[in-house]
Amino acid sequence: MKKTLLSLLFVGTSATIASAQVEIGLKVSPSLAHLSANSPSATNFQSEGSKLRLGGGVIVDYFFGENYAFSTGLMLTGKGGSLSYQDDVLGTKQEREYSVQYLELPLTVKLYTNDVAPDTKLYFQVGGSANVGISGKINDKKFFDDPGTAAGETKALKYVIFPDASLLGAFGVEYQVGQSTKLLAGISYHRGLVNIDRYFDNTRKYNGVTIKNNEFALDLGIKF
Repeated sequence: MKKTLLSLLFVGTSATIASAQVEIGLKVSPSLAHLSANSPSATNFQSEGSKLRLGGGVIVDYFFGENYAFSTGLMLTGKGGSLSYQDDVLGTKQEREYSVQYLELPLTVKLYTNDVAPDTKLYFQVGGSANVGISGKINDKKFFDDPGTAAGETKALKYVIFPDASLLGAFGVEYQVGQSTKLLAGISYHRGLVNIDRYFDNTRKYNGVTIKNNEFALDLGIKF
């Protein structure tokens, strides 16, 4: 009896794996990135607008049915933005522009409609991403000298923590142009979950400072 059940389980698992379909492609994502900033009124951290960034990489959709898939990949993504704060040493308002590049691993579910036009489907994507910072600039400099301290130049990437995580939501359209070739276009929103600041809290001893990445992206890609 046990052997029979194991055999049935093996056959069922093998059939599921065999019926699954994997689609691999490339994507480029120009985006508007900004930093959400919060703090007590004494330091008055504020976002100072969005900046144009660019990302791209490999996408992998692992289908478990005709209209739903686990979607992942590996992206190189630019994030950051401008913020301002009240410096208690200088007694003036300071403004900085952060530009950080991340390796991003999306972990999402993608749901498709049936054809809304010949060879055309809509998709909806929800999930998150795990991100690791690999390079950074502050005010377009890889080494930054904070005028509020006498510490001298410090590597810009040390102003933020390396790991980041985001919620991800997206929708778009896919159009099949060949037997296995598809074009896609969509819009995605990436909401940061992690306070990326490790400088103002640790070095300047500013309490209650929170800085998070946020991003709206235009996703353009091709799958093979």
